Amino acid sequence: MVDKFVGTWKMIHSDNFDDYMKALGVGFATRQMGNMAKPNLVFSVEGDVISIKSQSAFKTTEVKFKLGEEFEETTADDRKTKTKVTMENGKLVQKQSWDGKQTTLEREVKDGKLIVKCTMGNVVAVRTYEKEA
Repeated sequence: MVDKFVGTWKMIHSDNFDDYMKALGVGFATRQMGNMAKPNLVFSVEGDVISIKSQSAFKTTEVKFKLGEEFEETTADDRKTKTKVTMENGKLVQKQSWDGKQTTLEREVKDGKLIVKCTMGNVVAVRTYEKEA
């Protein structure tokens, strides 16, 4: 079920990401870099461990996890979160919790594109990627 995500995805569009980072509490300088970055996402699976690597000119981060198991994550903006990723209706749903806050990242493959919906409270950012050949 995760197979459709496997591969390298290149970002082609980002909508409302600055407001999303503001809602997370990301500082101005980090937001500037985050807004300029056009990361590639690399999904791979080894056994029951899924890896998502985000690569950009500024920073490369990687998370490895098993579906449904909580793990500790240090995010690209240095938040320390308790994170759990589940599969819901064909979407990879990642929930990050820290300091009494929570954000959700939903990833789905739709019409051959990877759509990542980032939600923090009532702020929603949508980032769109296409698969590299």
